Amino acid sequence: MAEMTYRSAVTRAIRQEMRHDDSVFLIGEDVAKAGGVFKTTGGLLEEFGPRRVLDTPISEQAIVGAAMGAAAAGLRPIAEIMFADFVMVTQDMVANQIAKARYMSDGQLTLPLVIRFGSGGGLRFGAQHSQSVENWLMAIPGLKVVAPSNPEDVIGLFAAAVRDPDPVMFIEHKGLLATKGEVPDGDIVDELGKARIVRRGKDATIVAVGMMVHRAREAAEALTGHGLDVEVIDVRSMVPLDMTTILESVHRTGALFTVEENPRLCGWGAEIVSIVVEEAFDSIDGAPIRITTPHIPLPHAGVLEDAAIPSVDGIVARVAKHLL
Repeated sequence: MAEMTYRSAVTRAIRQEMRHDDSVFLIGEDVAKAGGVFKTTGGLLEEFGPRRVLDTPISEQAIVGAAMGAAAAGLRPIAEIMFADFVMVTQDMVANQIAKARYMSDGQLTLPLVIRFGSGGGLRFGAQHSQSVENWLMAIPGLKVVAPSNPEDVIGLFAAAVRDPDPVMFIEHKGLLATKGEVPDGDIVDELGKARIVRRGKDATIVAVGMMVHRAREAAEALTGHGLDVEVIDVRSMVPLDMTTILESVHRTGALFTVEENPRLCGWGAEIVSIVVEEAFDSIDGAPIRITTPHIPLPHAGVLEDAAIPSVDGIVARVAKHLL
């Protein structure tokens, strides 16, 4: 067991899977000699060489197109497209081709590829480089969507993503890159579609993903000062979505809050709330509450960006107001 940063865990995750399977390769802008724009791919070129760690021109369509073709030919590409916002540049290939290939070929063609990118706000990158895109991607049938919140999950979920037969969108929150966590020695292989209870409680359930998991846990600790014992669930895998864990928690606690960076309109929290209302209505004592970013482009100015993204104090205030 050793402590490492989220950033180092990304590197270890890629290295683990490239060592495990010679068909795995990495492709993207500045992933080779420069070690990645977020410094998550350092040392991979030296270990695996230029045939398996490929720098590309500045073209997200070229990166994803090459990965799509390589996956169709039997390889397992890892495609980096830097910022989550740039997913939209590739959406025709992702939504209309990659996501639908297995279905439209009746299983004759599989595209086992991972598209990874940095997501989320809080770092003053402005509206075009700070978006959270979980809800965009969840809406596309045929994609799997993963968003780890800690270094151990980065490695285990990445292994599951690379080894999966379907295309996986792997979301790395930029604001977590410098955070640290304990990581076991040896290879780590997790399972997609499994949420995790990261704090047990009896008075309410908070469901979160990525950076918001940490803020939700901090808020839950602060809420003990109000006499409230709050459970926190890390969704981890958005698709497939583990509603069993969430529903079991809500049955115990009787209250649901979702915390997300996505803009409020059509956020992933709304989907979870709708399922809970359909399947556990008799278990909840009041209306589920969504704590979200407003439906606005994220501001560049620090004070405005901080005001837009859910904060620990904001979560505490909303939960306490609803329950007390």
